[in-house]
Amino acid sequence: MNPRLDQPLRLGTRRSKLAMSQSGHVADAVRAVTGRPVELVEITTYGDVSRENLAQIGGTGVFVTALREALLRGEVDFAVHSLKDLPTAQPGDLVVAAMPQREDPRDALVARDGLTFEQLPDGARIGTGSPRRMAQLNHLALSLGKRVETVAIRGNVDTRIGFVRDGVLDAVVLAAAGLNRIGRSAEATELLPVDSVLPAPGQGALAVECLASDADLIAALGELDDPYTRAAVTAERSLLAALEAGCSAPVGAFADLLADGQIVNEMRLRGVVGTLDGSTLVQLSTTGPVPQSYDEAMALGRELADEMLAKGAAGLMGERSL
Repeated sequence: MNPRLDQPLRLGTRRSKLAMSQSGHVADAVRAVTGRPVELVEITTYGDVSRENLAQIGGTGVFVTALREALLRGEVDFAVHSLKDLPTAQPGDLVVAAMPQREDPRDALVARDGLTFEQLPDGARIGTGSPRRMAQLNHLALSLGKRVETVAIRGNVDTRIGFVRDGVLDAVVLAAAGLNRIGRSAEATELLPVDSVLPAPGQGALAVECLASDADLIAALGELDDPYTRAAVTAERSLLAALEAGCSAPVGAFADLLADGQIVNEMRLRGVVGTLDGSTLVQLSTTGPVPQSYDEAMALGRELADEMLAKGAAGLMGERSL
């Protein structure tokens, strides 16, 4: 027997309940395809220990760098990231070997008294750490003839929902995928439709990353890859990169597949950028054939970004500070 088959694969993960849950799902899948044991290696990242707002500490990469350093030092064999946390530039010595099938990409509202967004009173206080959500929630409120106060918050799911339970806030907005992965989807009082609030590029998707030199592991992890998820999030992240925006900028993007009967034949990519107060949004979409390659998916994102820049998106990108 190959001795490597008995040797556990070490999966690097953040320590949060959500990260441990999603890494656990990936570990189960990797055990199934490799026949090898998988052990979770908990790693603390700068984003986990800093209490500053994400936009102020750089946003992109704060949850990722420590995991990547552990990979490069050989302390773990592969790592699981929330794809929306990954910087758009990929290091040459690492590769995203798998993007498993995406969870629900939508944002979820958790409000007091079971309220939906439309039922929230004028002036309601809504917690979120995301400039993207702030811009779109404020815009949505204005479209309904009211105003809301968006409050910058940090913390895990328990902490955020606690602000509502304790009466500090009227509502918080979280990723539906996170609530689903930790078994708390029932706490959402509304799933915000993507027609109203576009998610972060890559929201709901995971990235399984390993050394670019480990061909055997790349091949094994590749069994978990979902090509439709990869095409969609590659287009979304291409849009983000072309707008030269990190995850602390008020940019939303979502690519979905359009089917004619049972045949999936087109992909629609939507993008939005806006001012934090919601007074100005640039929101556009483009539709084309489902990308058959990385280059085609990247081109779809760049094309829409160019259209958005031509419509004035660049002037809104400076609105990043909270």
